[in-house]
Amino acid sequence: MPIVAVIGDGQLARMMQTSAIELGQSLRVLAGAPDSSAAQVAADVVLGDYTNIDDLRVAIEGADVMTFDHEHVPNEHLHQLIAEGVNVQPRPEALVNAQDKLVMRKRLRELGAPVPPFAAIESVEDAVGFFEAVDGQVCLKARRGGYDGKGVWFPADVAELQSLVAELLDGGTPLMAEKKVALNRELSAMVARTPSGETKAWPVVESVQKNGVCAEAIAPAPELSAELQESTRGLAQKIATELGVTGVLAVELFETLDQNGQPEIFVNELAMRPHNTGHWTQDGCVTSQFEQHLRAVLDYPLGATDTLADYTVMANVLGADTDPEMPMATRMVEVWRKYPDAKIHLYGKGHRPGRKFGHVSLVGSDVEATREAALASAYFLVHAEWPAEV
Repeated sequence: MPIVAVIGDGQLARMMQTSAIELGQSLRVLAGAPDSSAAQVAADVVLGDYTNIDDLRVAIEGADVMTFDHEHVPNEHLHQLIAEGVNVQPRPEALVNAQDKLVMRKRLRELGAPVPPFAAIESVEDAVGFFEAVDGQVCLKARRGGYDGKGVWFPADVAELQSLVAELLDGGTPLMAEKKVALNRELSAMVARTPSGETKAWPVVESVQKNGVCAEAIAPAPELSAELQESTRGLAQKIATELGVTGVLAVELFETLDQNGQPEIFVNELAMRPHNTGHWTQDGCVTSQFEQHLRAVLDYPLGATDTLADYTVMANVLGADTDPEMPMATRMVEVWRKYPDAKIHLYGKGHRPGRKFGHVSLVGSDVEATREAALASAYFLVHAEWPAEV
């Protein structure tokens, strides 16, 4: 069977491995440590540094395709490996749009995709000019490296903006700014695309964020009109096609309300890999995002994306300030006693406050009841006690 070399050793690579097992595929992981999330479950592990091209060469030797569980491999390395004959999916020409937010914004604007007003910030003067242009509604972003709320700032006034920009630019952080939107909620549209050009989109989901980190995904997004559901899926497919994305693409979106009170969509971020807002597909969809990613990068026919229930709710298990004494296995047993239909996925990670170390998914016909059960299950896994309202 073909060998897929995955660069990255986190929970996304770990869950690709479980899908690879079912497909009879061979997965090789380039891991930074032998006890990393993916290295714990993969039989074929290469230890190394993804920023070192020689380590990349070792990891991909004899592999049929090279793919990723993050966007941080230097693009110059990928271009060199392609020149040496390596099958890299997705290609660096596409990946740069997930690596550099300013590049992505410019490219999406060229495609006619809805994006907030934005500008490159190369000086304090640039920042002040943009502040004035958007009446102070500024969201400042690091162009590279930010995720889960990191690398994003909302200055309260122009003085704070000036101080922040001066400090960040002096520290070598490339910046951009965009107009802060009047957020109604966040959505995510996920699609897979093969090198041959086949695309399949999943239903658009609502993503609930807490402290800048995804806490829940509700599929499909409640009260999203059929017209907007379809047009947003179409937008994701257009972006994947026009950017030449292969594998899974997550298009993170802002839903706002226009002057008539009608929903309006803006693109926020792109991720060219399986994504937290797609974990629900493991238990609520015919084809999970992890299986689909492998099928896509291998240029296999894509799987059906039909849902298996009216609603699926995924709740992240995020580390609390302290780790309860109750063993995790006991917590899982207690969750299953109360919610036997809860699907628990753990990542083999130790406790750390705020750290994603698992998720829980439940399916159902009543979205609020399903959401309550998923959130209660995740809460118990974190705190070893039920929330007060359950």
